[in-house]
Amino acid sequence: MGAKISGIGSNLLIINGVEVLSGCEHRILPDMIEVGSFIGMAAMTQSEITIKNAAPSELGIIPLAFSRMGIDMEIRGEDIYIPAQEQYEIETFIDGSIMTIADAPWPGLTPDLLSVFLVVATQAKGSVLIHQKMFESRLFFVDKLIDMGASIILCDPHRATVIGHNHGNPLRGSVMTSPDIRAGVALLIAALSAKGKSVIHNIEQIDRGYQNIDIRLNQIGASIRRV
Repeated sequence: MGAKISGIGSNLLIINGVEVLSGCEHRILPDMIEVGSFIGMAAMTQSEITIKNAAPSELGIIPLAFSRMGIDMEIRGEDIYIPAQEQYEIETFIDGSIMTIADAPWPGLTPDLLSVFLVVATQAKGSVLIHQKMFESRLFFVDKLIDMGASIILCDPHRATVIGHNHGNPLRGSVMTSPDIRAGVALLIAALSAKGKSVIHNIEQIDRGYQNIDIRLNQIGASIRRV
């Protein structure tokens, strides 16, 4: 478009102003948070799905982090295929200690997916420590998952240990309120996998980041009614 920008790829950008910018055609990248959320939904509901146009080469370590949770996936060009899995097993560190999933600035794991990893871990085989380093209060929705039957120990405002049920003890439906956008989609994933009916209040939080999520999920087999 005619801008003068140097330092691309480093931690310092230098922008020199110009008189005018010209037009261009540009394709926006897919939302990596939504891609990760659909991977988590597939694992929790033991479903087979294909995420089209997911731009896997731009997802950083997100696919690797899900593979450490034991979730299988196959890259098919620009698509991601997730097969139906009866179970998925969390890796352990080489010394046998519990796996830690933690956020970090790019190219590390985005903090916006930690709530998805946390809810996915509730039905995994094994245990994991979720460490939310970058934001306060992001883990203050785990009480709602505990009410649904999850086994979670909230260590402090930044860390939670999840003991997976290996799909042997499904979550149960509940009435809950979405405190923020990231917790909201985690509660939605939990509700999709739970036995019985769930009601989620304050869904405006979910709508902020997931356009028409109820319509799109109903098209692939969910049963969601917006009230």
